Amino acid sequence: MEGRRFSHCMLDREFREQFTDAVAVVVSDQEYAGLDIVCNGDYHLDTELAGRSWLHYPLDRWDGLTEAEFSSPSEALYDYPPGTLLNEIMARGWMWPRASAHVAEGTPLEFARLWELAQMRTERPVKFGTVSAQTLADMVKPLSGVYDDDKQLLWDMATLINRELRNLAAAGCQVIQIEEPAIHAVAAANPDDPRLEFLIEAFNHEVEGLENVEVWAHTCWGNPNMQKVYGVRSYEPSVEIFMERLNIDVWTIESKDNGGEALPHLAKYRDTNDRVKVALGVVSHRTLQADSPREVADELRGALEFVRPEMLIATSDCGFGRDGFNRAIALYKAAAIAQGANIVRAELGGSQRRVRIAEGKPLGSQSHVAVLGQGVGER
Repeated sequence: MEGRRFSHCMLDREFREQFTDAVAVVVSDQEYAGLDIVCNGDYHLDTELAGRSWLHYPLDRWDGLTEAEFSSPSEALYDYPPGTLLNEIMARGWMWPRASAHVAEGTPLEFARLWELAQMRTERPVKFGTVSAQTLADMVKPLSGVYDDDKQLLWDMATLINRELRNLAAAGCQVIQIEEPAIHAVAAANPDDPRLEFLIEAFNHEVEGLENVEVWAHTCWGNPNMQKVYGVRSYEPSVEIFMERLNIDVWTIESKDNGGEALPHLAKYRDTNDRVKVALGVVSHRTLQADSPREVADELRGALEFVRPEMLIATSDCGFGRDGFNRAIALYKAAAIAQGANIVRAELGGSQRRVRIAEGKPLGSQSHVAVLGQGVGER
């Protein structure tokens, strides 16, 4: 799409056919794997190095940004030595526009239309996610004299994202995910960082006014080309923020690939928390070994010591895009999530959810399929 408006791209007959086919397939595969909530596969993002378009989808479309002076991130958090993959990605590969004026709406992002195209193809809720303004502002450095205050740049970006999310909610989307607010990373680096109070305020501004929507905040420790950006980090300094101070309904955490580090810090909320559900990563987005349902069940059993079952959601640590995965591995990791959840539901006395991929026979051969009128062989 290269910065073009989605609606304009859809006027191209070949693009339209390829895009709608891709979304139909990814939605169908997620249903086949047994997932209760599906997504559109982020297929509106260009196939750029290590998932750069996840960040650049809004940046390429907003006014006030110029590519005349590309820059790479220089913050210490992103300082990787030559000869490492993260240096190749973030210092030698990714480039970022500069703010030449105050950031403003330009080419419409059309989140609502992107979501509708997927939701029309399934009866299951389609979750739509977007990178947080906090991560975008971290990458963009204003030209001299444009922004006197870095906070204003972030606030402007949060306002633009919020407008898109309000349109998305008005279109009927019931599950919206804000991806990678900087709060957990900043808190892990320095729990006393004075920026945290403003980041909390900016996040709540980003999700302000979303009516009849389940708001998710996704956090992990990086995923460009399946790489961990920050090394080993702790969620402990940010647990209270996510559980008590952010206007969210679900907090997603990287757990499988982080050794379940966050879980003990949630223990004090187990019997009192009725506000924020925990979406636990039970399969890794960095390993190519397809997890088994029993492994997923083990992760969930361990989590129940710290999170009540009605407040627990099984998910992946992060998305399977950003380079690295093939579709088969992603499919069977998703299927393991659904089957592992069924194992634990049974142990808790709950009802099973259908997982077609595990049935091993064609859809039409199921004895419980209802046929209205003449059945096969009765014509």
